[in-house]
Amino acid sequence: MAAVQETKVTPYQMYIGGRWVDASNGATSEILDPSTEEVIARVPKATVADAETAVKAAREAFDKGPWPRMKAVERGDLLRRAATRIRERADELARLESLQMGKLFSEAIVDMSDAAHTFDYYAGLVVEAHGETLEVPGDTMSMVVREPIGVTVGITPWNYPMLMAAWKAAPSLAAGNVMILKPASVSPLTNLELAKIFEEVGLPEGVFQVITGPGGEIGDYLAASPLVDMVAFTGSVEVGKHIMRQGAENVKKVGLELGGKSPNIVFADADFEAAIDGALVGIFAGTGEVCSAGSRLIVDRAIYDRFVGELVSRAMAIKVGPALDEDSEMGPLVNKQQLATVEKYVQIGRDEGATLATGGHRLEGRGYYYEPTIFVDVDNKMRIAQEEIFGPVLVVIPFDGEQQAVEIANDTIYGLAGAVWTKDVTKAMRVVKALRAGITWVNTYHPTYSEAPWGGYKQSGVGRELGTYGLDEYTEVKQINIDLTDAPMGVYQRGKDKNVAGNRRVVPLSDRRPFRGDESKTDESWVQFCENCQPGL
Repeated sequence: MAAVQETKVTPYQMYIGGRWVDASNGATSEILDPSTEEVIARVPKATVADAETAVKAAREAFDKGPWPRMKAVERGDLLRRAATRIRERADELARLESLQMGKLFSEAIVDMSDAAHTFDYYAGLVVEAHGETLEVPGDTMSMVVREPIGVTVGITPWNYPMLMAAWKAAPSLAAGNVMILKPASVSPLTNLELAKIFEEVGLPEGVFQVITGPGGEIGDYLAASPLVDMVAFTGSVEVGKHIMRQGAENVKKVGLELGGKSPNIVFADADFEAAIDGALVGIFAGTGEVCSAGSRLIVDRAIYDRFVGELVSRAMAIKVGPALDEDSEMGPLVNKQQLATVEKYVQIGRDEGATLATGGHRLEGRGYYYEPTIFVDVDNKMRIAQEEIFGPVLVVIPFDGEQQAVEIANDTIYGLAGAVWTKDVTKAMRVVKALRAGITWVNTYHPTYSEAPWGGYKQSGVGRELGTYGLDEYTEVKQINIDLTDAPMGVYQRGKDKNVAGNRRVVPLSDRRPFRGDESKTDESWVQFCENCQPGL
């Protein structure tokens, strides 16, 4: 009988102050492969003391280290070298991404390419002009410059570990900041590999650190620390609000990219095949664990029955399987907690009166697999239409007319993304402009570019990532005014060239008298007396 081959469990350390270290108390956490439920790695379970060490190292690196004082082109060169290393290790990193969080390898390899491009993009962008010279009244030159904020913290989600790290670290480091990265507890491995890459290319100590541990305890400390100047968070609305409250204690800058319940609107005149494909990609790519997923499909009633019939047929044919299996078209959910969340919402949908057109069950066997699931007979007021499920669950809602489509689309607390499918370009632009969302598509879904801003309206977040907007988020704006005359301002002229100003004079230290009522006390600063004051006053 052949021996059963055990999965290799790789030990990791975290990267603090330019050193690879264990947690101060020696505690570790297990990282599981959601495709098999097997342990693949152990990482340090950091304490608040470890977070404090990281913050002090970051503060030292920014206040006294070389990074903020380097020329932009020098910082850009280091980021480009990191991008090159990501490309060289792309297959290895993509495989690790698939193992730690269940993302299909075909999707993970694209993430590695996008992450490398993000570092390249900001390496180039930071050397471009980023200031203004203003025309102002008077003989003054007035200018605006951008400077790094200081110590920044990136708190990233588990669904795009490497890519979200790049979205935060690339603009922050390019601008001259230092960053502490706190990855999601279930998927920190590629972020630790990113720290290795930065170490290899020569990033100075303390400029980029990765701390692994419980999100609540460590995240709270980092968000509240007065030594941290900015926190950038991607995740749930609930946690985002909590981080904003923590940061408010010392009025630090907070950037939030939060959840969504994004509308995907299909008009009757859309290309039918393209819209079907876009609806499936919109919700089932990434197993639905995507903040911008098109989880509300809003379909013109004129084509509703035909569209739903084809959609269900195609969804039932999706092959669900291991992330590293080339035949898989949808992988597992990230962990058993997320699987339980999806199961809970499917039951809520049933209880609310929605009808399951397909799916609605966990797949048998090891791994956190769930069927592609579609609900019909859905009212937009239902919880399954209003709350983010973050899984492969789609709700389909009919509409009558353009105005109703927009009303349904905007009837949510979220405003992250949305799409419109139609051959009528003027209608497409009318609807896109009416959508209260920060990211929109016409006749496509999900393409993302480092050059374009990413972020949402309403409770989907604060601030923007990517593009020039993403770089601006990691800078402070400073006004500089330079007088060009070399002349005095000429405001207080009455005492010019005299020791008297009005009826008051400045008494030298040697001539000061004791205060009345306490002959032992003397003033330790300059004191002004009236000309007519009596001794002892």
